Amino acid sequence: MEWLNAHTFLRVPARDWAAATLTVIAAYAVLSSVLRLICNRLDARARRTGHRFDILVTAVLRDTHPLFIALAALLAGSYFIDLPTRIANKLDHIWFVIIGFQIALWLNRGVKLWARDRLSTQTHATRNPVITSMTAWVLRFALWSMLLLAILANVGVNITAFVASLGVGGVAVALAVQSILSDLFASLAIGLDKPFEIGDFIVFESIAGTVQNVGLKTTRIRSLSGEEIIASNTALLKSTIHNYKRMSERRIVFTFGVTYDARAAQLQKIPDIVRRAVEAAGNTRFDRAHFKEFGENALNFEVVYFVTDPDFNLYMDIQQRINLTILEGLENLGTSFALPTRTIQLVRRDGEPVGPEELADRKSTGSSQRVNARASG
Repeated sequence: MEWLNAHTFLRVPARDWAAATLTVIAAYAVLSSVLRLICNRLDARARRTGHRFDILVTAVLRDTHPLFIALAALLAGSYFIDLPTRIANKLDHIWFVIIGFQIALWLNRGVKLWARDRLSTQTHATRNPVITSMTAWVLRFALWSMLLLAILANVGVNITAFVASLGVGGVAVALAVQSILSDLFASLAIGLDKPFEIGDFIVFESIAGTVQNVGLKTTRIRSLSGEEIIASNTALLKSTIHNYKRMSERRIVFTFGVTYDARAAQLQKIPDIVRRAVEAAGNTRFDRAHFKEFGENALNFEVVYFVTDPDFNLYMDIQQRINLTILEGLENLGTSFALPTRTIQLVRRDGEPVGPEELADRKSTGSSQRVNARASG
C-alpha cells in the first residue's frame, strides 16, 4: 500500500491505477456473466415455448459485440482516475455513443433475423419478398439515421440546419433518380396490392410466362419458350395483367355446324348428345347447347360449359373427349358436320335457269370445239 501511495504514473497515483484495473476486470466479468445468464434463460424459455420472439431476442443478445463490453468496463474504471476536466466532461457523451451503437447493432441484427425468418417461412404460393425487403431496408435506414442525428445532437451539433440540408439534397436526388424511384414505388404497390405473386402464370401485352422473382426495380418472368424476361415494375403496372394462376375454372365456348340436309327431328336431338358428351367427360359443368343460327354453309350450334379445374392440359383432354363423343353421336344420328360448300346456278340471257342436260351438252360441245381448234392449229 505504501508503494502504491508513493508512486505515480502519468501523474496519477498507482493506487488509482490499481483500483481502475480491478474495476475494469470486475466490470467485464460481471457484464459478461449477466449477459450469458440472460441468454441462457431466454434460450431455455425459447426451447420450452417455441415462440419466435424468444428465439429472436436470444439470437440478438448472443450477437453482442465483445468490444462493447470491454469499452463499458474501461469507462467504469476511468472514474477511479483523476482525468483532466476536459476529458472527464466528455465521459457522458462517450457512454451515450457506445450504448447507442450497441442498441443500434442489436436492432439491426433483429431486423435482419426477422426478414430472413419471414422469407423462409413464407410458402411458395404466398411468397412475395418485396414488402419484407423494403420494410427491412426502411427500418435499418431509419435506425442508423436516428442514431447519427442523436449522436450529433448529444455532442452539441445543431442538427436543424443539417436536417434541412438533407431535405433539400433528398429532393435533388429524387429528381435525378426519378425512374428508379418510380420502379421502387411500383414494387411496393405490387407487394401491397399483390396483382401477382411468385409462381403465378401471367400474360401482359405479348408476354406470357411464370413469375420467377419480384425485385425492387424489375420482375423476372420465365416464358413458355424457356427464356427469362426482365420487365420493369412500372411497365407491369401500366399494362393489363391476366393472372391465370388465380383462375378457379374455365368457361369454354365452342361452335360446330351440321349439313343443311339434316331434318328437324335430328336437330332437336343434337343438344342432348352434346350435353351427355360434356357430362361424361368429367371435371365439367354443363351450361347450354343451342341451335344458334342458319349459317352460310351449315346449321350452327353453340355450346357453353365449364371446366372445374384451371389446368390447361386437362381442358384440352376434356375437349378432345367431347369432340370425339359428338362425332360419334352425329354418325349414329345419321347426319354429319358441314363442310364449306357453294352452289352456283347458271341462267340464260332471258332469265331461265340452265338445266343439267343443257349444261352437259354445253360441256361436250365446248370440249369438241377445243379438240377441233387444237387439230387445226
